[in-house]
Amino acid sequence: MVAPTLVITPAFAVPIGETRLADCERLNKELESLFLARENDEFRNPTPSHLPQQELFESRFNLFSWPEACVRELRTVMLNTVAQVVRHVSSTPPEQLAALTIHNHTWFHITRYGGSFVSHNHPLASWSAVYCVRAGEPVADQPLSGLLRFFDPRTGANAYRDAANADLESTYAVGVRNFRLTAGQIIVFPSYVYHEVAPFYGADTRITVATNCWFR
Repeated sequence: MVAPTLVITPAFAVPIGETRLADCERLNKELESLFLARENDEFRNPTPSHLPQQELFESRFNLFSWPEACVRELRTVMLNTVAQVVRHVSSTPPEQLAALTIHNHTWFHITRYGGSFVSHNHPLASWSAVYCVRAGEPVADQPLSGLLRFFDPRTGANAYRDAANADLESTYAVGVRNFRLTAGQIIVFPSYVYHEVAPFYGADTRITVATNCWFR
């Protein structure tokens, strides 16, 4: 006998927002020029949380305090996108959310051949976002090059695999989520989710901006 009513609830779903800024070429060109000009010790993060790599430059976390017009434009775009995701998934009344102030730490990465970023999360923020300024040259024989990879936060969810759980639909599937970023793309995700950037094997550069946000 089958129960007459069956309800399936996505109880532990992780919201990941994704969008792309249209007509981003001019903005990205200005950002790339600015970031490359400031790829030096004056702007380098003096206390990185990862092991320093010659192939990866990480800036200080004060990017959105810079006065340049292109940075101010990106600040508006990224923080508005974070706020939009929060409004979409929150049951808090919109007027209460609108009264909150978004605080942030924001920085840029310039990655060259072989650069990567180890798995980590951001426990002192509620929402994080990544913006792609330059995706870097695709590499035909390195399909994982530069992928942004999110790890399933459900510890032990893949402890036992069989035919009944090996091919679940995407809402319930166990495993990683990979994103091959393109220029102008924005990804927003809960800061607790562990993520990494796979080694980049392009001949040029991969440039991204990351922000961690908290609301008060």
